[in-house]
Amino acid sequence: MKRFRMLSSFLLLGGVSFAGVLLPQQAQAQISTKEQIAQQTEFEKTIPKMQITDEFLDLLIPDMTMGETMGVSTNSRGHLFVYSRTNPQGIARGGTAAMLFEFDQNMKYVKQWGPHNYAASFAHSVRVDKDDNVWMEDEGSGMIIKFDPQAVPKAQFGRTPEAIDYLEEFLERGGTGFNNAGGRPRDPHPIGRIGTFDRPTDLTWDSQGNVYVSDGYGNSRIVKITPGGHWLKEVGTYGTGQDQFRVPHSIAADAQDTIYVGDRNNSRIQVYDSELNYKRTYTGMGSPWGICVSPGTPQYLFSADGTTGKIYKLNLDGKVLGWAQTSLGRGEDDNGRLVHEITCPSGNLLYLGSAVLWNVQKVTIH
Repeated sequence: MKRFRMLSSFLLLGGVSFAGVLLPQQAQAQISTKEQIAQQTEFEKTIPKMQITDEFLDLLIPDMTMGETMGVSTNSRGHLFVYSRTNPQGIARGGTAAMLFEFDQNMKYVKQWGPHNYAASFAHSVRVDKDDNVWMEDEGSGMIIKFDPQAVPKAQFGRTPEAIDYLEEFLERGGTGFNNAGGRPRDPHPIGRIGTFDRPTDLTWDSQGNVYVSDGYGNSRIVKITPGGHWLKEVGTYGTGQDQFRVPHSIAADAQDTIYVGDRNNSRIQVYDSELNYKRTYTGMGSPWGICVSPGTPQYLFSADGTTGKIYKLNLDGKVLGWAQTSLGRGEDDNGRLVHEITCPSGNLLYLGSAVLWNVQKVTIH
């Protein structure tokens, strides 16, 4: 028992995150202050308000509860994929507390993908690529799994941290919760390593199939990876300057392989070319929790502010073309999370996942 108490003290002193639980040293900055929301509201008076139909889908799963609909995406047949924080045998923020579900074009349940999944710990996002491969990204395990259209796992990136990893560090190596050199407290915003993520958030692809990952809550960077898994480049540190991020929470690409990064806590979208060279910054969309680029011509960039439940439509040059309010009558949450991730199958249709509403919104723009 004494040894267990010592280990607990080490963990608290070091600000270590266990299965996604944030201790004070790692707490994120406030997402949107009242002043920022007020300034955004004034800006919205200068742009059109879009007319929308905001529909909450009744997604039913046999003998299962949906839970928090963190990730949403669609395939070429109009099937909806939902990566949800739920599991009757899991615990919040640990174990296996995430499940990936498929619904058909009529929103009827089809099946669960990847049952008994080692990587399914704390759901964050799901994306479907142009070949209908389904990519599951898990914040808790720090892993990305690629499934082919038949739900067979074909690739995996990252590695799940296990309890034995912490035991090895603190007991076998004599860790104290501080850096071994000089006794300095651990950096709450570390420089990421090749091959592992620290609470990753989202992913996208260019026309060559290269993967771009926003990574994430622990790290503050974006990473470019080849289709075969070779890490090509990474950009980003924690901060407010160019090529710095405070929670890169979402990422998307257009037909010209331009990469858009939702820099959530900096209330901006940073734009890069396919080599991750900085191009420009967009503002005016509040706090970009989720972003997506619509297919077709012309393409549009959509951004959703989870703090307010508002969505914004931009052209690819960053001009805000309109905004709309969603989630009315669904409560409030000081930490945001009304909208967590979005996907846009067309320029006038969006699906919104949430971290609090336990449902998926279908938004049609008129």
